[in-house]
Amino acid sequence: MNLIIRTYKLQLKHPFTISRGTRTEIPSMIVELHENGFSGFGEATANPYYNTNVKQFEKELTKKRDFIEISSTKTPEEYWDYLLPHFKNNMFLLCALDEAYTDLFTKMKGVKLYDYWGFELKNLSQSNYTIGIDSIENMVAKMKEMPWPIYKIKLGTKNDIEIVTELRKHSDAVFRIDANCGWTVTETIKNSIELQKLGVEFIEQPLPATNWKGAKIVFNNSYLPIIADESCQIETDIEKCYDHFHGVNIKLMKCGGLTPAKRMLEKAKLLGLKTMVGCMTESSVGISAIAHLTPLLDYVDMDGALLLKTDIASGVKLVNGNIQFSNKNGVGAFLND
Repeated sequence: MNLIIRTYKLQLKHPFTISRGTRTEIPSMIVELHENGFSGFGEATANPYYNTNVKQFEKELTKKRDFIEISSTKTPEEYWDYLLPHFKNNMFLLCALDEAYTDLFTKMKGVKLYDYWGFELKNLSQSNYTIGIDSIENMVAKMKEMPWPIYKIKLGTKNDIEIVTELRKHSDAVFRIDANCGWTVTETIKNSIELQKLGVEFIEQPLPATNWKGAKIVFNNSYLPIIADESCQIETDIEKCYDHFHGVNIKLMKCGGLTPAKRMLEKAKLLGLKTMVGCMTESSVGISAIAHLTPLLDYVDMDGALLLKTDIASGVKLVNGNIQFSNKNGVGAFLND
């Protein structure tokens, strides 16, 4: 195989604010694995919370090129196990390589990824569209700009209930709340009472990721289901989340790619947890990969490419929340250039 590295700065349509800060662009790296006329693509983006940056990605990939560029005789599962010792401290890079190899492998087999896994595309969940923290006026304007059946609303301000109350006046859509670790135990329980009255479906990661004692209290007292995000990063976190959260939101970059994400979702379902896969703000390369996991999901958040001014790739699309798969084999994504 031949490794090709491309870097981009993904510009956002609007400044995107969560409880931890505001971003206007997202540095991204696209990994391409090429062999015998076929190319597979994967993506990793920079994220300050997880201390990742694209220059470091590029440096590490270049250093470890020899480990990566082997013949594509392994299954994606075998290739992930092979790479893990070399990238165990960089799940974002492992994710990009896993996505790219899985894409390449299934393209060479002449199948779509969901067919390789034996999944049927029926009764799939709709994806939400995310509204970042802003003035109430601007948040309402963003909803009007993008009419959608499900909104994820970012919170973590001093007037969170006021925000949702006002947004509810302008939409009958399903609301999901993501506080990105911005609340206390008391705030979460109190807010859950009011948010339930406002028709909110669930609350995502209200407490700091390591506050497991607080998570247990919230789990036992919240009026709404609580979904883990920052508290659920790698495979061993699934069992930790059981009996502390009602469900888990798995992100491919956090756990190391499609291969472990599929195992995590299957484990979560066995434990009776609600299952969700979320995205970073990323191009259609990463978003298309997420789509193939949707037969395992109760909820899905794969709107990242919709938040961009210009997508660098094409593939799986979202139309009014519904997923439209690509007609191409593999993951179904390709670079626009």
